[in-house]
Amino acid sequence: MIVWGVTGWKDAGKTHLVARLVAEITRRGLTVSTVKHAHHAAETDRPGTDSFRHRAAGAREVILATPARWALMAELRGAPEPPLEALLARLAPVDLVLVEGYKSAPHPKIEAHRAATGRGLLAETNPTIRAVASDARPETALPLFALDDTAAIADFILREAGL
Repeated sequence: MIVWGVTGWKDAGKTHLVARLVAEITRRGLTVSTVKHAHHAAETDRPGTDSFRHRAAGAREVILATPARWALMAELRGAPEPPLEALLARLAPVDLVLVEGYKSAPHPKIEAHRAATGRGLLAETNPTIRAVASDARPETALPLFALDDTAAIADFILREAGL
């Protein structure tokens, strides 16, 4: 599987960029899966649902299956967070996996950047970042895209990935 990342500081527009890239790349006929990393405990089901009750009761993994989709939820219950490679191994084969977050993982990335965050570029110290998508014109030797130019960013990623 080919893995490409979208990274950046909090509120830099990573999630919006990933969602737009998924729509653009799938529109072009390729299959895409995503992995989103969060630094906090995020809930995927609501209290009171059957899957929540299973998980709260102590189940290590819960699969929720419906006619429209299925989801696998795993509780670590004190075990260490699995590395990205272990999570990628659980995915069905696709043309491209877009990973949001995982700043220090070795796969190539594009950095989402918004001037309003007041933060500098991660690309200054992260050699896995191959391009920057920004709402400003930050100083960088890397390819620079407008943050909202989804087609051009998709072109770059697909070209770099050999797709």
